[in-house]
Amino acid sequence: MEIRTPQTLGAAARGQRLKLRLTQAAVAESAGVSRAWLTEFEAGKPTVELGRVLAVVAALGITLDLRVNEPDAPSAGPGPLDLDAHLDQYEQGDNDHA
Repeated sequence: MEIRTPQTLGAAARGQRLKLRLTQAAVAESAGVSRAWLTEFEAGKPTVELGRVLAVVAALGITLDLRVNEPDAPSAGPGPLDLDAHLDQYEQGDNDHA
């Protein structure tokens, strides 16, 4: 599942909690957070503390994986672009590489 917003993460945690048939009170106690805090997290509050989030997801048996997407920039290719060589080719009429 791809998580891009606090709301999506909170909803995923709530879904897992319900799947496990756990109460908010039980998860909050296991994670060391208050039930009120857990309610706000599940609702998608954007300013929740990361350490607490990680404690809750661990209590629910959720593993978070971080993926880094590579940018689609031209310089992400095989190597840096040699602008001088590229301009030389263009000036010599070899502009098929433009």
